[in-house]
Amino acid sequence: MKINFIEELRWRGMLHDIMPGTEEQLAKESTSGYIGFDPTADSLHIGHLTQIMTLLNFQRAGHKPFALVGGATGMVGDPSGKSAERNLLSEEVLNHNVACVKKQLEKFLDFGQGTNAAEMVNNYDWFKDFRFLDFIRDVGKHITVNYMMSKDSVQKRLETGLSFTEFTYQLVQGYDFYWLNRHKGCKLQMGGSDQWGNIVTGTELIRRKAGSEAFALTTKLITKADGTKFGKSEGGNVWLDPAKTSPYKFYQYWLNVSDEDAVNFIKIFTQFNQEEIEAMIANHMAAPHLRALQQALAKDITIRVHSEADYHTALKASSILFGNSTADDLKSLDENTLLNVFEGVPQVNISTDSYKNAVTVTDLLSEVTQGIIFPSKGETRKMIQGGGVSINKEKLSDANARPQYNLLSDRYLLVQKGKKNYFLIIVQ
Repeated sequence: MKINFIEELRWRGMLHDIMPGTEEQLAKESTSGYIGFDPTADSLHIGHLTQIMTLLNFQRAGHKPFALVGGATGMVGDPSGKSAERNLLSEEVLNHNVACVKKQLEKFLDFGQGTNAAEMVNNYDWFKDFRFLDFIRDVGKHITVNYMMSKDSVQKRLETGLSFTEFTYQLVQGYDFYWLNRHKGCKLQMGGSDQWGNIVTGTELIRRKAGSEAFALTTKLITKADGTKFGKSEGGNVWLDPAKTSPYKFYQYWLNVSDEDAVNFIKIFTQFNQEEIEAMIANHMAAPHLRALQQALAKDITIRVHSEADYHTALKASSILFGNSTADDLKSLDENTLLNVFEGVPQVNISTDSYKNAVTVTDLLSEVTQGIIFPSKGETRKMIQGGGVSINKEKLSDANARPQYNLLSDRYLLVQKGKKNYFLIIVQ
């Protein structure tokens, strides 16, 4: 079912600035619009999700979305929101990054054959043969230095220093909009609120150079309720690439957001409709301790970014630490997920020979593991007899049993001491 794009952004709390006439243009006809993505890494991160969801809502409203990857602008660097100039990347690295970004966007947007099918474009295609003299003659003469200097992204960098390369970025991005307008019929550019200056440079260039009308729209920059930056965890960016941020860690990030953030994020990052979300929020407010809103958010976005199988693996992995789980659940985890789940728990390395030669589990959990798990055999026996020790989620009952356990991923044993104390024995 088609939606009203602007109204959708409004009730989801995403809309920031909109150029006069934009809403009328979108109501009048199916419109082509684009958002640019900077391919400075071989993966997008959750900081990009607002713009991805903007394009998704745009397509759902019957409009045609273009995702522009800046193979050319990635070589320059956008000064917006930056305090220092970035390192410039080689063409080879950028091409690799562009291919990776496209693969991730395909999980959200329909790149099929319909009239409003999404398209991916790379501005390197129209800049690679654009000579500098031609650029300053055909583009530079239409935008005054005074106009460029008035932009916030430029003003904020004047004291610390701004290279000519970064100063001209808004002209390069403006030409992107002009090229898409001329060659793809693109009438709207969207982006984060920090991109407003660059976007309206494009509308101005289209007006002055082509005598045509173009439009602009920006979304709010997402902030967390506690004032910390959205998209960051203790380990840095939360990436969409499972090799950089495992599905388990990705799931945990959303599961652990605050109640206030969950209310905002469920609107921005999912496709539940307004009625469904209002009901979910009401249920959450009635029993916030159940964290039902966080669970719904984490499930929906983990499945969309990764897969349903990855979601169930993350759920299973979470239950190993925080809920009821079985030995089979533990054995089903791959090595990477296992290590992510137990990141930070005490580890002890032992040799294969010392594991094989351990006479009893009591010996293994005290002497063989150098007293890290239990300081003495007596304490080990006492806790085993009390039912407080498990290996690989199997509760021990005989302190004198031989430790004949199948190693997890051929090298690990998980020891649980009491309800919350875990130890990872690495056999190598």
